[in-house]
Amino acid sequence: MGALLGVLLHAIGGFAAGSFYLPFKIVKKWSWESAWLVLGIAAWLISPIVVAYLTVPNLIEVLNTADSETLMWTYLFGALWGIGGLTFGLALRHLGISLGMTIALGFTTAFGTLIPPIYEGTFITLILTKVGFITFTGIVLALVGIVIAGKAGMMKENDLDADQKEESVAEFNLWKGILVATISGILSASFAFGLSTGKPIADIALENGAQSLFMNNPVLVCILWGGLTSNLIYTYI
Repeated sequence: MGALLGVLLHAIGGFAAGSFYLPFKIVKKWSWESAWLVLGIAAWLISPIVVAYLTVPNLIEVLNTADSETLMWTYLFGALWGIGGLTFGLALRHLGISLGMTIALGFTTAFGTLIPPIYEGTFITLILTKVGFITFTGIVLALVGIVIAGKAGMMKENDLDADQKEESVAEFNLWKGILVATISGILSASFAFGLSTGKPIADIALENGAQSLFMNNPVLVCILWGGLTSNLIYTYI
């Protein structure tokens, strides 16, 4: 039952992640930065604190009890993840939704899965297990998919004239898009580090009566507010 619930939640998250960029088509007259900032305020400022408040008893006390160093590192990793999210948006800006998501999310999956166990020194142990081997195989397939998608993008760029490129994606730029998508994939792995450094906060939430399913919600407040900070700085500049 737990595994089924996990799959269901991933499906809901995948649908939400795949649809978040659609409103940008409605606000074409806005600058990209303005639309991105509105999205960030809703997704990274308001939503996490509301959800955490509804699911974690004594939320304010949980955050006040947490060690300041833990809060700082969790917030900083969130800020790095925010840069990854920002470059993800820029990747979609230069590559379009389909190609941009394929490359950026592929790198995010690969780096987000591999970097934590490499950093913790458990990568070899993990890959020698059946589950670890299957996971690593999936990552290799994702990277192969990125190569194929990148090749398809190059073919698309070669086949379109300037007017067609403008009509398809107004600011289409394959190499700039791939660069920011790669940066996005690397820095987005910081989210996993934020969850790791924020574990003491999650433990305090459990002690205050939070269900294990929601124990990381106070951690997400720190991570996402850090992400909002880096995005606010970019959009302001």
